[in-house]
Amino acid sequence: MRLVFEDQGWEDYTSWLKNDRKMLARINKLIEDVKRDPFTGIGKPEQLKYHLPGAWSRRIDDEHRLVYLVTDKEIVILAARYHY
Repeated sequence: MRLVFEDQGWEDYTSWLKNDRKMLARINKLIEDVKRDPFTGIGKPEQLKYHLPGAWSRRIDDEHRLVYLVTDKEIVILAARYHY
């Protein structure tokens, strides 16, 4: 599957790149796991119901979530900071 970033997702990702490499490593680990299986694995995958129906989230830590959509051909990273 191809990995694509929405504008907000890319902004979040590059912010971690500049400010917190440890958090970035955790995000990269989650992204690799999403590529293997988008719906199970580390980070407690959870399908979102209200704010972004069809999207999924995984816990980066207690405060931050990786939010993504899965299509037939792509994984789209919507956000990688804060809660939904």
